Amino acid sequence: MTDSGSQPQRGGTGVILPRFIQPWLLAFLALCVLAVGRAQAVEPIKITRDDVALNLTNAVEFYRNQGDTFQVSTAPGPDGIVRRIEVEALNERATGDWAVFALANTTDQQLDRLIVTPHFRLVGSGLVWPDLGSTRIAAITPSEGFTLDRQDSEDADVFLVTLNPGTVVTFVAELAASRVPQMYLWEPESYKDQVNSYTLYRGIVIGIAGLLALFLTILFVVKGTSLFPATAALAWAVLTYVSVDFGFLNRLIEIAPGSEQIWRAGTEVALATTLLVFLFTYLNLNRWHGHFSYGAVIWIFGLLLLAGVAVYDPAVASGIARLSLAATAATGVLLIAYLTFQGYDRAIMLIPSWLMVLVWLVGGWMTVTGMLNNDVVQPALGGGLVLIVLLIGFTVMQHALAGSGLHQGLFSDMERQALAVIGSGDIVWDWDVLRDRVVSRPDVAPLLGLPAGELQGPARNWLPVLHVDDRDIFRTTLDVVLEHRRGRVSQSFRLRGADGHYRWFTLKARPVIGSDGEIIRCVGTLTDVTEQKKSEERLLQDAVHDNLTGLPNRELFINRLDAIVALSKGEVSVRPTVFVIDIDDFGRVNDMLGISAGDTILLTIARRLYRLLKPGDALSRLSGDQFGLMLLSEQEPARIAAVAEAIRQAVRNPITFAKREIVLTPSIGLISWTSAQSSADDMVKDAELAMLQAKRFGGDRIEPFRPAFRSVGTDRPTLESDLRRAADRGELSLAYQPIVRLEDRTLAGFEALLRWEHPRRGTIPPSDFIPVAENCGLIAQLGLMAMTRAAEDLGDWQKQVRDVPLFVSVNVSSRQLLRRDLVSDVRSVIARANLQPRCFRLELTESLVMDSPEQSAHVLAKLKQLGIGLSIDDFGTGYSSLSYLTRFPFDTIKIDKSFIDDSSPKRGVLLKSIVGMAHDLGLSVVAEGVADEADATMLKDIGCEYVQSYLFGQPMTAEAVLKLLRENHPAASTART
Repeated sequence: MTDSGSQPQRGGTGVILPRFIQPWLLAFLALCVLAVGRAQAVEPIKITRDDVALNLTNAVEFYRNQGDTFQVSTAPGPDGIVRRIEVEALNERATGDWAVFALANTTDQQLDRLIVTPHFRLVGSGLVWPDLGSTRIAAITPSEGFTLDRQDSEDADVFLVTLNPGTVVTFVAELAASRVPQMYLWEPESYKDQVNSYTLYRGIVIGIAGLLALFLTILFVVKGTSLFPATAALAWAVLTYVSVDFGFLNRLIEIAPGSEQIWRAGTEVALATTLLVFLFTYLNLNRWHGHFSYGAVIWIFGLLLLAGVAVYDPAVASGIARLSLAATAATGVLLIAYLTFQGYDRAIMLIPSWLMVLVWLVGGWMTVTGMLNNDVVQPALGGGLVLIVLLIGFTVMQHALAGSGLHQGLFSDMERQALAVIGSGDIVWDWDVLRDRVVSRPDVAPLLGLPAGELQGPARNWLPVLHVDDRDIFRTTLDVVLEHRRGRVSQSFRLRGADGHYRWFTLKARPVIGSDGEIIRCVGTLTDVTEQKKSEERLLQDAVHDNLTGLPNRELFINRLDAIVALSKGEVSVRPTVFVIDIDDFGRVNDMLGISAGDTILLTIARRLYRLLKPGDALSRLSGDQFGLMLLSEQEPARIAAVAEAIRQAVRNPITFAKREIVLTPSIGLISWTSAQSSADDMVKDAELAMLQAKRFGGDRIEPFRPAFRSVGTDRPTLESDLRRAADRGELSLAYQPIVRLEDRTLAGFEALLRWEHPRRGTIPPSDFIPVAENCGLIAQLGLMAMTRAAEDLGDWQKQVRDVPLFVSVNVSSRQLLRRDLVSDVRSVIARANLQPRCFRLELTESLVMDSPEQSAHVLAKLKQLGIGLSIDDFGTGYSSLSYLTRFPFDTIKIDKSFIDDSSPKRGVLLKSIVGMAHDLGLSVVAEGVADEADATMLKDIGCEYVQSYLFGQPMTAEAVLKLLRENHPAASTART
């Protein structure tokens, strides 16, 4: 403790004062000590002969801003007397900071010990403005004897101290820096052994890092692509970093005292820069988007400027570099995740290495913030950094060594092929992948009215002139060929000319593989197929229009009517009326006058009917002599009847042909839309039934539809018709089967099962009516109804019984999965029911997903972004491909009942393999059809989380579920009440 009232004692030599002054001086000192409150003596640390290493860090008392002289009370000696000593600073650059500690030799032998304070310690160095190391202690003065001798050491301040038997010595350390991260008291031989052990480890790590950097540099010289210099630069940065961190660099070059901080900050900046360059280069982010290049260049330029800052303020440069490392890692996670879902092979291969980078950064953060505090973590981080580069090197070498040499004979008979291309009139399209330059011969730009050479350059120059619907396909096709290093390009797209019109081109090209297995060129032909596309459009027009009259055919008519029917359900003013018009005895006209005359008469009738149309109405030729008319312009029954009469008179008016007047009559059936009609096809069929009834009555009449016209027909059409009306009549309902946790037999959730109670047939199983619903187009409506009702019921249960974690699963059909509005339907259902997305799950069968894996992966990814759960049902019964399953964002697998019922000896092995595979993929498992407790126990033992079977609960109504929840959770129900 400091005191300003006594003369200093240094090195144990007392200053003699007159006897009459000493009592007064001692009293004055006591008063000062009491006033300041810091007169406590230093607590000595007892040392025994067996103590190898003692941590003195927490036992040292620090005094700040005390000036060039410092007074302190010593620890009580063996006689219990507390003395005062004064120490003067020996260092010209004294900071005025001092440290005091005391050591007590409790043995009867003289002890030699080393006081060791490292210059740099990563632990607790700080994230922003970190402590980059320096000389910590300028000198140490004991209360007895002389100033301690400094030992030679490049990495630490080491002082040799000799303690006599039974002595208590107080040491005053003059600090050369404001912080002392660590102070140890070592037995000399043990400290030497410790230094030697770390020297061996550091030598091995530096050797591996050096060999790796040299090998990647040689690989860069041999291969020459941009990927390898970026990797080699990262390896050299890591080598420099570990060399500085392990104190190896100053053995190679002379580092001036005090410049260690600059070197350490510089290596951290280099590490941050090269990691960013490697990520940008490896993922090839500049292929299609130039703004990625601009952002990366600005970032890298900022880091290069940071290297200059390191000369003036190393701590600031190091802190920013560490933050840049964290930002690069976070950016890499986002890019790798996005590109992985896009199927980019390089991103997938980088996942293990980037996971190691994240682990290393987390460990480094815990170290610099002091959460990890030991002497092993700093060299371990250096070794981990080399391990990361080694793993990255393996990933890069996989690209370097993949593939084979340039195929010989690829350009055989080149002259013949060139003549063939010239003779075909096609354009040669050549993409130099390494330079990213596209060349077309002859130039395609003048053909589009663009300046010559407009499209000569990077492949992304083609994107602005491509049709907006073709850009993604063009870009993805080239990316797929580059990543898989095989395949062919065969694609048609539209290019916009200077006049704004688009021309169709077909590109057929193949990749050229270099010696490193990478694509170096992509060469093919570009053909103008505008005329062929126009012919295809004409064929498409003919496919949905009648060749004779030019009217829409039956398919297009029903399609348009279906859209109007859908609109009618929400708009009161839209009420379509459908007419089916059949010409009576028209076959007799063909027999008498010939088919050519019959076509002329049909064309005349079509023109007469077309003149009756008003805006919104539509006319179609349904079959040979049968027309369909959709009336939207009239809503009143009287006006509809007037239109029907006008149609009848239009057909009845005489037609002059070959100086003969031909009079024809129509049979007209009509039906107006009501809520009972659910589809356009039904309306047309009912209008046809009315038309047939008009023919039965002799023809030349108008017959409105009546339900009695429907014949009984076959069972399937009857079932289809009944199913269309079942939802409106309340015949469809949901039953909920419990899903139970095997661990504690508690309710986890329910699966919603669709049930149909037919008024005459009773309960119709889903296996009977679901295929009918899929064939007649009702499955989307039924699926939406099931999702809506299940979400509403779950919301009601959660309101009645709070704090009970439940989920509900709803099955999805193939037609639902492939519909574009499934994602918006799910989002709307969850929002209206006010549910947390995690409480709502969709179940899909394995075969359903694998029927269209690419489309399924896209839709499932969109659904997963909503936060809902996704389960794969009947797992193992389809033709699953594990390579595809790993790309689907499922979180639950439902084991099919057939695996549980299997009585073969290998059943347990198979079930255990399925559960283990699911857990390795991060999925939970639900077992279906468990029949007894023995199977349940077996499933629990192998790690299966959930079970669903009649043993644990039969399907029940929503009211029964609510009653069950109240019985199982009475406290939650009471709280709600």
